[in-house]
Amino acid sequence: MPRVLSQSDVADFRERLCATAARLFADKGVDGMTMRELASALGVSAMTPYRYFRDKEDILAAVRTRAFGRFADAMSNAHQAGKPVAQAYVHFALEHPSEYALMFALNQPDENDYPELVVARTRAKATMTEHIRPLVEQGVLQGDPDLIGHVYWAMLHGAVTLHLAGKLQSQYTPAPQYGIDRIVAEATRALGAGFRAGTTTEQECVRKT
Repeated sequence: MPRVLSQSDVADFRERLCATAARLFADKGVDGMTMRELASALGVSAMTPYRYFRDKEDILAAVRTRAFGRFADAMSNAHQAGKPVAQAYVHFALEHPSEYALMFALNQPDENDYPELVVARTRAKATMTEHIRPLVEQGVLQGDPDLIGHVYWAMLHGAVTLHLAGKLQSQYTPAPQYGIDRIVAEATRALGAGFRAGTTTEQECVRKT
């Protein structure tokens, strides 16, 4: 007679299943990852994953939902602690490259089919404005906070994507000179100067963003 699973058992297995799915996605991509391979990697029967999720897309949506939640937590916690949000963004992406890649994969199912994913993504998006809005209100930066937040997001995503693709560390661009930390710092400085209001120094804009 099969063992009755507690809510904790179910949550733990779902978490382990999602972590394994993220690793398989990193190795094989969405098309190369199958439910059978996932079950094999977990050491369970081929039908076990279906006890927890409808199908592969349901699993990947759950992985994205968890990743967006942790992503938002990382940036929100940095902002509340008075630490650079850009640094938290980069740290999360480099610590969780598989999840980050899946979060922003080009070919994804309709998010409206997964309400929890929509909520998590919307919250993550909001964190990109959360630390900008006070700077605009205080007169440190000038402009539309939402637009400024999106500009910073585009810069950070571009830098992270190039880094994960190995394009910032090559024989043509030595890491110490053009590594991701240097690129992000210089881009943040330049954006801070561009959105600067009044006589606020570039250093203050960089420190606060």
